[in-house]
Amino acid sequence: MKIAITTNGTDLQSSLDPRFGRCPYFLLVDLETLECETTPNPGASAGGGAGIKAAQALTGLGAGALITGQCGPNAYQILEAAGLRIMQAPVVSAREVIEMYKRGDLAPINTPGGAHQGMQGRVR
Repeated sequence: MKIAITTNGTDLQSSLDPRFGRCPYFLLVDLETLECETTPNPGASAGGGAGIKAAQALTGLGAGALITGQCGPNAYQILEAAGLRIMQAPVVSAREVIEMYKRGDLAPINTPGGAHQGMQGRVR
């Protein structure tokens, strides 16, 4: 299974970016092999509708789950309709996020956060 992690960089050492719609990259990781593929997030530089653009791009990448810090209402609806499991993680490396996911230490995001959270800066 592949998972998608919102990150600031392009490898497993990169830290999780808690802003779904405005994260620079989606790091797609095969949980069995730990092979990674990086996709730039088209929402990162969008003037508006960042979450929607990010969600639309992510749904076509074949991930079964998304790990991020928060997800706004418009993006949440798209991701939920696509059947992605959405999980919340703290700001740690992507490698640590994967280990937390495998141990079952991540909480599901069952309701969307507020809109425009990414415009307010980083969540710590």
